[in-house]
Amino acid sequence: MADRLTRIAIVSEDKCKPKKCRQECKKSCPVVKTGKLCIEVSPAAKLAFISEELCIGCGICVKKCPFDAIEIINLPKDLEKDTTHRYGPNTFKLHRLPVPRPGQVLGLVGTNGIGKSTALKVLAGKLKPNLGRFKNPPDWQEILTYFRGSELQNYFTRILEDNLKAIIKPQYVDHIPKAVQGNVGQVLEQKDERDMKNELCVDLELNQVIDRNVGDLSGGELQRFAIAVVAVQSAEIYMFDEPSSYLDVKQRLKAARVIRSLLRSNR
Repeated sequence: MADRLTRIAIVSEDKCKPKKCRQECKKSCPVVKTGKLCIEVSPAAKLAFISEELCIGCGICVKKCPFDAIEIINLPKDLEKDTTHRYGPNTFKLHRLPVPRPGQVLGLVGTNGIGKSTALKVLAGKLKPNLGRFKNPPDWQEILTYFRGSELQNYFTRILEDNLKAIIKPQYVDHIPKAVQGNVGQVLEQKDERDMKNELCVDLELNQVIDRNVGDLSGGELQRFAIAVVAVQSAEIYMFDEPSSYLDVKQRLKAARVIRSLLRSNR
């Protein structure tokens, strides 16, 4: 049945509050009125559950929800296949993956929540793709078989064999102070595998904060620091999740030049 889904129902964990509403979604659902459990809200539930198999895509629950917590996405038929990852029921589905190639800068552009960060985590080896089977996720052998014949099969094989190093700059740079201790200069010195610390500090305007504690950096300073931490390391794949946030136009151009300077024939 799941292979024939034509829509995805997304319920926001942050917005859905079943105990603070009248469960308008369930009461207004025409499928529920026929006696089928299209929308379920149990007394102990923190989220409403929407059955994608029973949902007819009418959109009434979307309009009735007082917290704007529901989104129903109707899918073209060709997107019913090639599912790469899904976190759970009523969450978005990531279809296919971009393919990193040596000597090329690959950019992912799109609105928030479409899976850009998830795709990067999968490609960086931080998240094992479950091919949409969040209840019984496949092992790596099955995943490699799924990608057989594509460039991604060789890519993931090299990641698993530690024959390909991928580094990712996190999306939320404001979380960095919780994980990184010390001042800017010390951290960059510890990570500097390419002897590029001094040059990058000039390019990214970090010399004025070189002695400052990481926890005392502003948003823009954290962003430039995070880019530098990735760029001083040696790797085959460099990934930058939202590298332009907190930066002005001039700083974005400098960050783009730093990222492009990492290009080599083997990375």
